[in-house]
Amino acid sequence: MSDIGTFDLFERYVMATYGRFPIAVARGEGCRVWDEQGKEYLDFGAGIAVCSVGHSHPRVAEAMYRQARTLVHTSNLYYSRPQGLLAKRLVETVGVPGRIFFCNSGAEANEGLYKLARKYGNDTRSPIVEQRSEREIEYAHNRFEIVTFDGSFHGRTLAGLAATGQEKVKKGFEPPVPGFRHVPFNDTAALRRAIGPATIAILMEPIQGEIGVIPATRQFLKDVRAICDEHGLLMMLDEVQCGLGRTGDWCAWRTLAGDEIVPDAISWAKGIANGYPLGAFWVRDREVQLKDGNLSNLVQVLGAGTHGSTYGGTPLACTVANEVLSIIGEEELVAGARELGAYAKAAVEGIGSPMIQEVRGIGLMIGIQLAQDYSVRIGDTRPPSMALIHRLHEAGLLGIPSGTHAIRWLPPLNVTRAEIDRAVSILRQVLA
Repeated sequence: MSDIGTFDLFERYVMATYGRFPIAVARGEGCRVWDEQGKEYLDFGAGIAVCSVGHSHPRVAEAMYRQARTLVHTSNLYYSRPQGLLAKRLVETVGVPGRIFFCNSGAEANEGLYKLARKYGNDTRSPIVEQRSEREIEYAHNRFEIVTFDGSFHGRTLAGLAATGQEKVKKGFEPPVPGFRHVPFNDTAALRRAIGPATIAILMEPIQGEIGVIPATRQFLKDVRAICDEHGLLMMLDEVQCGLGRTGDWCAWRTLAGDEIVPDAISWAKGIANGYPLGAFWVRDREVQLKDGNLSNLVQVLGAGTHGSTYGGTPLACTVANEVLSIIGEEELVAGARELGAYAKAAVEGIGSPMIQEVRGIGLMIGIQLAQDYSVRIGDTRPPSMALIHRLHEAGLLGIPSGTHAIRWLPPLNVTRAEIDRAVSILRQVLA
């Protein structure tokens, strides 16, 4: 078995559910990785915004080793101090009273939000909303519908596919899970038209990452909050990719709207534990009125027996996440993301290439939109994003394709200016 090459192992034994690039990554350190042939790459994908403090961070490795020798797992039938400490840290990070549920991934965190919304819809009173169709009238007594947005991405579960506002991920998995409706992003009028008696929540990414770093406007975020307040809906934010420091704030919505809004729920994963599988969602501590007229609290909507996770919030996962968030705080990487992101965005814009149509950036989420005729200019039949990514790989730079005409840079939060300069230099040479 040991004499079989890595590519052959995958060809024989691993399901081909990913369009993998022909790179077998063997090890990493900081912002760099090396393949099995020893070729070095500057990693500006960071596992798709996962490795917040870079590869093989010594403090993360030590925390993992220390906890692994103490206690790796215990059922959520019992208490575990690392989980309680991480929950406290995350609530303090949001800065608004609430509670945390732990799971294993962003898709699972979003699944928790769907269940929160449906349970809330079943348990609470509905304000009077104009009835728009027989179907809505039929379900008006049991609100369950979640409005999401065109271009969004919320995971690969069946409900996640239904929530995602991109048709390409849905093909072959019909019929879709009912209860989701999509409207154009940053379009308040369209959102208002979509609200009906069955609507219970609005789910959005403050910054849509998968299609190339598209931020919500400050006004749109304020409008979403106002619509939720008007109709008794939950405002739920998917910060799986953009949260926990990447935008220059612990919470991406604060980067865009400051303290002008407060959401009702937030999902996280990716960068929370630097590659160790962990997801979480926060629910706001606020009063809600039940259908029987009694008062309760939003954090109590999902009570005992309504939701669970075997591996969610293990002592090992939570210890690692606590260490990662400590590093981000102690090394002031949140403020650094704001500063270095602006530096990287300006540097890419400074290339001045006709191949680049636009550069979008919020902290260390950089979207590089390519010219519509990119493929014609370079004589390559592949989608522009894939053509450029392949050439960047050849030159020693990893990035993430986004749709057909954009690529993303999502480097570790502790990337250096020198590494940004090197990445920009590689991009400039490849475009030239």
